[in-house]
Amino acid sequence: MVQFPENFYWGAATSSYQVEGNNENADWWPWEIKASKERSAQACRHYEFYDQDFDLAKSLNHNAHRFSIEWSRIEPKEGEFSDEAILHYINVLKGLRNRGIEPMVTLHHFTNPVWFAESGGWTDPRCIQRFLRYCEFVTKALARGVRYWFTINEPSVYFSHAYLWGLWPPQSKSFLKTKAVYHYMNAAHIGAYRLIHSIYKGLNIAPPAVSIAQHMQAIVSCDKGIRNCLAVALRKHFYNMMILDHLTLHKSLDFIGVNYYSRHLVHTHSWWIGNLLMETCKDNHHPLKKNSLGWDIYPEGLTQVLLSLKKYKLPLIVAENGICTNDDNERWEYIQNHIKSVHSAMSQGADVRGYLYWSLMDNFEWAHGYGPRFGLIDINYQTQQRTVRESAKKFAQVCQRGIL
Repeated sequence: MVQFPENFYWGAATSSYQVEGNNENADWWPWEIKASKERSAQACRHYEFYDQDFDLAKSLNHNAHRFSIEWSRIEPKEGEFSDEAILHYINVLKGLRNRGIEPMVTLHHFTNPVWFAESGGWTDPRCIQRFLRYCEFVTKALARGVRYWFTINEPSVYFSHAYLWGLWPPQSKSFLKTKAVYHYMNAAHIGAYRLIHSIYKGLNIAPPAVSIAQHMQAIVSCDKGIRNCLAVALRKHFYNMMILDHLTLHKSLDFIGVNYYSRHLVHTHSWWIGNLLMETCKDNHHPLKKNSLGWDIYPEGLTQVLLSLKKYKLPLIVAENGICTNDDNERWEYIQNHIKSVHSAMSQGADVRGYLYWSLMDNFEWAHGYGPRFGLIDINYQTQQRTVRESAKKFAQVCQRGIL
């Protein structure tokens, strides 16, 4: 039997663009028209059906839910804030609070307003002040209903996909731009951290907990060769720890949000820096089961990642962990094994406070479209019918009792 503390957070996560639908003022919307194989369109219509979806989350015994604010709804034109949009998110918060579900709010989850993107986006030095202006508006409106904030979701995924590899808008392939975005996102988080805390202090509200959601991989060497071991050390630093080292140096994390999905198996054939930082095993050494996107399923890696964060002496929340699969038995096996990995890390001293599955429902998986099925809840995109999967019901028993 695996048992968790009574006050442990159990739940799931979503992001606005992936579930709300019709986010026409976001930079992904025009990009999809010209570059994506599939349009996000109405998505899951969660913007309309959030009450229904939160009823399902409550029925599944969730006591926490992570969601994101869509910046392009809040500030569709530069400096013009939408009262209608902020009222919507106030009602979203009330909907969670009224059901006894702890809201965990993300301020930036990959998407930007079109006006922001067209004026330089995260490569323009003005991005920091623009982001802070948006954060100030949202925080002042929502502060009394929010304890946990994630300023930026997976900054390393964002700047690598959008600016280094050119897979996401604006499809840049520039190391210099990537470096600039890395710098500006770090500065934006540090500024937002201080801003949010100052707003709470000014309103005489108990201090919030502010962090980022950091994408982390289990980085494993294919063999014990010196070159591969060096590559592992470099990648652990650059992929997993560099941002956290910087933000903790600036005392701008109250906890660490961990997004974990898979293993990164290192096998390099050259001492060139590109190989050391990016080359992976292509020879099917150490084979594992994979999800429908081809990512390795490696539960013990979550234990390794959580234990690597002990040095920061901060609470941890697993802010995303999930599998895309058409086999729901696989989904339950994945959830079980990763919950065991969380408990293993806790038994070795990791201060984990919660586990949020990705995702509450099937959704628009960015450049992969609607094919990957991550949800605890099945979405029929033609009818918008919600169907609770058996894995969700089994997870609900864990959420209720805190016992696996």
